[in-house]
Amino acid sequence: MEYFVQQLINGVTLGAIYGLIAIGYTMVYGIIGMINFAHGEIFMIGAFVALIAFLLLGFIGTWLPLALLIVLVLAMMFTAVYGWSLERIAYRPLRGSPRLAALISAIGMSIFLQNLVQLEQGAKVKPLPPVITGGFDLLGGGGFVVKLSFMQIIIVVLTTVLLIAFSFVINHTTMGRAQRACQQDSKMAALVGINVDRTISMTFVLGASLAAVAGMMFMLYYGVIDFFIGFLAGIKAFTAAVLGGIGSLPGAVLGGLLIGLIEVFWSAYFSIEYKDVAAFSILVMVLIFRPSGLLGKPEIEKV
Repeated sequence: MEYFVQQLINGVTLGAIYGLIAIGYTMVYGIIGMINFAHGEIFMIGAFVALIAFLLLGFIGTWLPLALLIVLVLAMMFTAVYGWSLERIAYRPLRGSPRLAALISAIGMSIFLQNLVQLEQGAKVKPLPPVITGGFDLLGGGGFVVKLSFMQIIIVVLTTVLLIAFSFVINHTTMGRAQRACQQDSKMAALVGINVDRTISMTFVLGASLAAVAGMMFMLYYGVIDFFIGFLAGIKAFTAAVLGGIGSLPGAVLGGLLIGLIEVFWSAYFSIEYKDVAAFSILVMVLIFRPSGLLGKPEIEKV
């Protein structure tokens, strides 16, 4: 029982990170109907910016809560610039082109960003000493103690707060109304005075900022990163977005939690080499019986 509870905590923590990345996928798909396959690399860049900022602040000796806030803001600012640039350079010129062109452009930007970070930071794994330590002992029995670390609490709480904040932005602000209008019909939205280009750019900026938060949490939780972490994490987050129902913010987080739980429980009770196969197999099964995902709505063909 204690071992099961520990895996449940670990799965929810990993799923929360996937959920944060998945929100970026689902927001971009919801507004322009394309998959931003470079989003995983934005997450990776956020992790590297956070790592560099922590190492620099370590030399200065900043108070930890202030250091966390500074690193978070820096990571979000840098990745926001990357997200904005990505949309302007790689996607906006192709708007109105066949979807295959935008897909190839996204894959190209993904490879470009991977190689850019590899050339600048090297191919070796970058470690970071534990920054946030400590936690609680929840249960004990049979020589096994269930532990809940402060880092796990921060990840889950931060994901919950950001999901609530972004749901508020989407549903109750001018920006959110513009996003929903562009999602339904961008031409009609432009006719009623909505700046479609700016709305799409802001969607990329918001998604990249969330990816930066996920990158920072990932780096603090695991303590090691490299230039390739964005690829697999991005694929799993995209899977989470599809599983939950792409276009739905709660669906993205729900899908992330499910992927995280499947991965952790499979690794704990079965062969760890097949954990990714298990996660993707569940996705296939869900899509066979519910193609729009768990919380997605069937797409209605516009006349």
